[in-house]
Amino acid sequence: MPTVAMYNINGDKVGDIELSENVFGAAVRSDVMHEVVVNYLANQRQGTQSTRTRSEVRGGGIKPWRQKGTGRARQGSIRAAQWVGGGVALGPKPRDYSYSVNKKVKKLALKSALSSKVEDNELIVLDAMSFDEVKTKQVVEVLKNLGVTEKALFVLPENDKNVVLSARNIKGVDTTFVGAINTYEVLSHTKCIILKDAVTKLEEVYA
Repeated sequence: MPTVAMYNINGDKVGDIELSENVFGAAVRSDVMHEVVVNYLANQRQGTQSTRTRSEVRGGGIKPWRQKGTGRARQGSIRAAQWVGGGVALGPKPRDYSYSVNKKVKKLALKSALSSKVEDNELIVLDAMSFDEVKTKQVVEVLKNLGVTEKALFVLPENDKNVVLSARNIKGVDTTFVGAINTYEVLSHTKCIILKDAVTKLEEVYA
């Protein structure tokens, strides 16, 4: 079982915690993580880009010049794709980019992502963190105490409004909770700061 140090919000080590081998010590499958990240990004696309075809642009109803005898190439409309102001040939149209990936694959990818953080010493476990009020300075202080200067993801056991609102104005810092965590979020942040209760919940769900 992988073992990591556990800290409090003051940056003091309060002990060690053993992590589940099935969740935090799994084999790192970069191919599976890549598949799930590509799927996540595709599902985020709005798919609203659109270009006009020659039938949708204005004008061009009359033939520019007669078919033969002018010495120029034959043209049927000034709104054909080769004309300035003409329609776009084979351009994008609104479409749905989303597709589904097997749940077992997503589960394996998340385990791989968390395990890679443990391997790279980029996972920090906090014993607890809760605020009585919304104050960005509190989260800044926690990061400073932990020595975190890179992009960081706080993983909470549940959606804590005070923590989420306190962290959202800090560049490069995001929050998530066990019920919403995904592989892309874990991999796109250098440090993963996870609360002890969140570790327990993750092990219950994914072990």
